[in-house]
Amino acid sequence: MIKVSVLYPNNPGVRFDLHYYCTQHMDIVRKCLGDALKAIAVDQGLASADPGSQAPFVAMGHLYFDSIESFQKSFAPHAERIMGDLSNFTDSQPLIQISEVKLAP
Repeated sequence: MIKVSVLYPNNPGVRFDLHYYCTQHMDIVRKCLGDALKAIAVDQGLASADPGSQAPFVAMGHLYFDSIESFQKSFAPHAERIMGDLSNFTDSQPLIQISEVKLAP
């Protein structure tokens, strides 16, 4: 199983509408990616390791797939629609990482 993590840096003054992200944006993602998408998780950044410090990421979205090929095949036809929705909830420039899941809850 692989995980596609979309990390939104928590830069000063960043705009991020977590409610929109969790409801509207992830609904678009679910509909576009269909059965290839096995699970979704969303994290809201709270803090860094240092007490009282700001979280490095305002939010993170995690999408789970059976393989990189499954992700690419399902995402490619809908990339424009999914990526085009970003301006509706953030002005942060996301970082994307694809990982192989070795241990999960």
